[in-house]
Amino acid sequence: MNTGELIDERALSKLKWRCRRGLLENDIFIERFFRRFESSLTVKQSQGLSALMTLSDHDLLDLHLARKTIAQVDADLDRDDVREVLGMLRETL
Repeated sequence: MNTGELIDERALSKLKWRCRRGLLENDIFIERFFRRFESSLTVKQSQGLSALMTLSDHDLLDLHLARKTIAQVDADLDRDDVREVLGMLRETL
């Protein structure tokens, strides 16, 4: 599958379910993200978002608020797709 393709409806639904968090602040940021970007979300961006969802709620919040860098939280996640989605998440603050 081409990573520049738009994510399909089924994959989007699964991604939304995967993005549910225990920390209300994260849920709010993610909800705003989907309201703004869900109609244009690519496969590559969905992969980046999925990778961010492997983090703890507190690490994710620290990234949203730019209190930590991706490299500080998890060096393995310091890659293009994750950085792109993190920038998109921060746009919704």
